[in-house]
Formats: sequence, structure tokens, C-alpha cells
Amino acid sequence: MPFDAPLSTPAARDAIRGEALRLGFDAVGFARAHLGPEVRERLAAFLAAGMHGEMGWLADRAEQRSHPQALWPEAVSVICLGMNYGPERDPLESLGWRDRGTISVYARHRDYHDVVKKRLKALARWMVERFAGSALKVFVDTAPVAEKPLAHQAGLGWQGKHSNLVSREHGSWLFLGEVFTTLDLAPTATPEPDHCGNCSRCLAACPTDAFVGPYRLDARRCISYLTIEHRGPIPPELRPRLGNRIYGCDDCLAVCPWNKFAHPTAEPALQPRDDLMAPPLAELAALDDAGFRARFSGSPIKRIGRDRFVRNVLNAIGNSADPSLRPVAEGLRADPDPVVAEAAEWAAARLDGPA
Repeated sequence: MPFDAPLSTPAARDAIRGEALRLGFDAVGFARAHLGPEVRERLAAFLAAGMHGEMGWLADRAEQRSHPQALWPEAVSVICLGMNYGPERDPLESLGWRDRGTISVYARHRDYHDVVKKRLKALARWMVERFAGSALKVFVDTAPVAEKPLAHQAGLGWQGKHSNLVSREHGSWLFLGEVFTTLDLAPTATPEPDHCGNCSRCLAACPTDAFVGPYRLDARRCISYLTIEHRGPIPPELRPRLGNRIYGCDDCLAVCPWNKFAHPTAEPALQPRDDLMAPPLAELAALDDAGFRARFSGSPIKRIGRDRFVRNVLNAIGNSADPSLRPVAEGLRADPDPVVAEAAEWAAARLDGPA
């Protein structure tokens, strides 16, 4: 049924919010398709310092990332949406387990890109039917969209000192997605204020000291970057600090005091897979390419490929202090991939004792 009230009225936003919540989103906000100069300045400083590491795509499309209308000139409003993926168990409980790996909470279930985009497209279809003549585009993570600044502007939360979005209702555990639209929707009245105060637990919790200051992350030292985005050997001086983390890191998110208000996700597609909660390192190291693709089908882990993943597993084996895993490392010293072979050599030598 077409919408018959002025779009600038709260009724239009209420209708969209109601449908988004019905579709399974947990947070909804509205913003103009515009970001202030501080976003561009912060991104420019980050890139100029080289703190993006190998993520050249950040620099290549910096203008679009810091200016929504550079990505789509027709955009007038942005509907920002969040989906709760809060864990039921302590996300850090498997840290330090000798023969098992730790995978970031966001990668323990179906690929969130698929889950969120499916709901975004459903909302888009509904909007096209209700708001005749409107145009829209949907985005989730993979496009050059400044998701966290837009979500802050739309009132979903604020960017904490760890630079991630924090919600008073959902803590650190929100997947973000956006609908860019030509509709002139009234924005959320005010952005969410910063509620970090004097707290700096997230900064102190980082195993690799990746924060150069509050709100400033050097991705080159971040475990999520090193285990996911970085393609070559992990710097030897940082390897011991990764512990048994084999895909991503949740430390700065997990220690945030605002998580006391969070609750476990009720979304079936975001329930953790048993085989990804604390998988055996020896089992993962034995994966060939076909086995890797089969094991991680439908998982975001699949995108980094077998070689990068086994490199991470060997790093964890080297940190395990478990001599029973030495033959596993030895068996990969002749791996066809030179990065895997080097990681295997390092792991075997580390299990022999400190150099």
C-alpha cells in the first residue's frame, strides 16, 4: 500500500523502523547522506600515517568512504541498521587453550554479509512498494561506506576509544548495514553522545598495543588485521602476542563495560557453529584447499583462503607450548606456500624452546 503522509513526518520513519524491526533488525536510525569534515580529516590522517597497512582499498576509495554522495550522488538520506550478534558465552573463554584455536565471535556462524544483506534487500523491496518513485541502494561492509560514523550520526551508538561502535542497548555486538535512498527522511534528532568517560579498558586489553591513543588504531598491529587482511608472514615480534587467536580478535570489544546491557542474539543464522567454538589446531593444520573450502563453506573465514588460515594456525601452534603439536608443524615445513612453510619452521623451532 503506498504511503500517503509527507515523508518528512515521523510517520514515514516509524513505518520504516517498524518494518525493519519486523524483518529482524535490532537497531534503526536515520541520517542525512552527508558526513562532516572531521570524518574526512580523521581518515586522511590515518592513511597519511600508513596505519592502514596493506588495505589499499581504503586509500583507493577514500573520497567515497568519507562522502556518501560521492558514492551515490542521488542519495539524500541513509537508513542505518544494526543486527545484534551478542554471544551467549564469554567470547574470551578459549584464549590460552594449548591445543585449540580462538575464532572471533563474528565468524563463528554464517557469514553476516549474507544474513544482513538478505534483510536489507527485503526492506528495500518493501520500501519500493510503499514509497512510489523512490530509488535506493543497500550496503553491508564490502562497499566504501563509513558505516560507524553514519551509525553514530543516526543515533545507533557512538564510536568508542577502540574506534568501534558501542550501543547502550547492545554493547559492542552490532552488525551494521545501510539503505541509501532518494527519500528525504527526517534524520534522527541528535547523534548518540560519547559515553566512554574515563574508561580505557579497551586500550589496555589489546594484546599487541595496536592503539596509539584513544580513538586511534594502528591496523598494522591489530590482530584482526594481521590474521585476516595481512597476506605475508606475520611480523615475528608480534607472533607470540597472538596466542591462540587464529581469526580475528575480540579483546577490546569483550572488555567494554557497556556489554553488561547486551544480550545474546536470538537470530538463528547467527548462532555459533559447534566446530568453530574452539577447534583443534592439529585438525585445522591438516586442511588442504578442498578441505578448507568445505569446512568453511558459508563462513566469512573462507575468504582468506587455506594458506593464510593455516599460517595463523601454525602461529597458534608455536605459541601452544604443547610438544605433541611439534610433528604437525614439522609436517608443514615443506608446504608449497612459502608463507606457510616459514610459519611451520617458526612454530617447530619455538616448540623446541626459546631461541
